[in-house]
Amino acid sequence: MDIVVNEELKAYIDPLTPEEYESLERSLLAEGCRDALVLWGEVLVDGHNRYGICRKHNLPFQTVQNPRFQSIEDVHLWMIEQHLGRRSVSDFQRGVLALRKREILAQRSATPAATVPAVDHEDEAAPADEPTAPSTAPAERPPSREALAREAKLSGNQVALIEKIQKQAAPEVVAAVRSGSISINAAAAVASMPEEEQREAALAGSKELKEMAKRVRESKRKPRETAVPEAAAPSPDVDVDEGADELTRLRRQVAELQEENAALRKELADLRAVAA
Repeated sequence: MDIVVNEELKAYIDPLTPEEYESLERSLLAEGCRDALVLWGEVLVDGHNRYGICRKHNLPFQTVQNPRFQSIEDVHLWMIEQHLGRRSVSDFQRGVLALRKREILAQRSATPAATVPAVDHEDEAAPADEPTAPSTAPAERPPSREALAREAKLSGNQVALIEKIQKQAAPEVVAAVRSGSISINAAAAVASMPEEEQREAALAGSKELKEMAKRVRESKRKPRETAVPEAAAPSPDVDVDEGADELTRLRRQVAELQEENAALRKELADLRAVAA
């Protein structure tokens, strides 16, 4: 069969670094392609790098269909779960994948559940004990931020910082944190600045980005120290920008619990509607 490479799916997960690609190529040349490529019909879902290397060197490979795939969202969720389980994925990549999963599940939860129509057979009468009315399946509720963080092996604060970077950081800053040139904490601090200033700092290099992050943290620290001069100085190993104070953390937890409670109430209402 002809294998179709969907460029959107290929780019859905961050590509391998040149070093990782070379290591994979050496492994395939030495041991062959041991893992089957995963397909959705004719579309390649998992194994783009292996497929390219096998074609380049005329190496044999096997394929397998995944019966879980019913939609492109199913494919995306499967890809996310697979990559969250891999040790080579960076913390920033884990956070991005976790947020993508939450977005997909949130969209599913907000979309009216699919209705399955009754089957109409012209030559067969429906059994008396089977309902003829359509049935509706309850929507899958999205996980809380804390649940996502646990799955991605991150803290809730790290996921919040990564979400801030995605929403506010200039593309050049995102590229820097993806490459590991600056930390997640530094990138989140820089994301507070105007986009043009972010871009200029990124073009100047990682040193300038780190200096900008330091200036942002210091500007946030000074007003707090002025307002509460009698407060004890923070511990040297505590990053003021990295962790919110206890009150802010508790408020965030309350908000997440309220969100989860609302989702549970909606799920209960869906279940009651099905049972009615």
